[in-house]
Amino acid sequence: MITGKFPNLRLRRSRKYDWSRRLVEENNLSTNDLILPIFIKDGKNLKQSIKTMPGVYRYSVNRLGEVITKAIKNQIPMIALFPSTDEKNKNFIGSEALNEDNLVCKAIRFIKKRFKNDIGIMCDVALDPYTTHGHDGLLKSGYVLNDETINILIKQSLLQAQMGCDVLAPSDMMDGRIGKIRKALDKEGKEMVQILSYAVKYASSFYGPFRDAVGSKKNLKGNKKSYQMDFRNNFEALREVALDIKEGADVVMVNQVCRI
Repeated sequence: MITGKFPNLRLRRSRKYDWSRRLVEENNLSTNDLILPIFIKDGKNLKQSIKTMPGVYRYSVNRLGEVITKAIKNQIPMIALFPSTDEKNKNFIGSEALNEDNLVCKAIRFIKKRFKNDIGIMCDVALDPYTTHGHDGLLKSGYVLNDETINILIKQSLLQAQMGCDVLAPSDMMDGRIGKIRKALDKEGKEMVQILSYAVKYASSFYGPFRDAVGSKKNLKGNKKSYQMDFRNNFEALREVALDIKEGADVVMVNQVCRI
């Protein structure tokens, strides 16, 4: 709606000074808008470089303190944990995701004990860091099963919430998983645990370095086009967002776009 008329209305009046521009700015990017991803790996006193992500490292749990202290100092409100699981702990069904002593669970307990609620913890909900085939769910005849995968994701979500995770981030792109996870959380008294949904996650070659960082790239059989989105579909993306919000997502994320 446009109200007012020149010369009584002069929008440039509020643009004259730095202070007046800051006073009326509608959108602002600051550290409050950032989430720091942290890659974790089994070991002791480990800071391991990632070849495909220069300047980014994998850390052992006992070295997370230095990273998080720096994040808090820079007023970053939340970190996101991504495990690089040892191959010996992976299998076809990704059962390590439900191990209460897996990397993510150890990291959550370490962070909560040392930092309490000084910084938020977000955890990925998907099976690709734990499967020998590198897919985000249960695989049968080359196809990722939807409903059967959701049953595992619910258990993974509940475990992470019980450990102290503040924000669960399902990145798997299974249909209906947000509603099922929300219902399970509420039933178990975890109604204050937030869900950040990867609502629009495109099948993208941009994930190469990330998959390398979590150790799933070399294991991936085929591609993820049967469950991640086609980058050409804008209307479908809006439907995904609307569905996830309706199912109970607190925050939605749009992820990378690139032709494979």
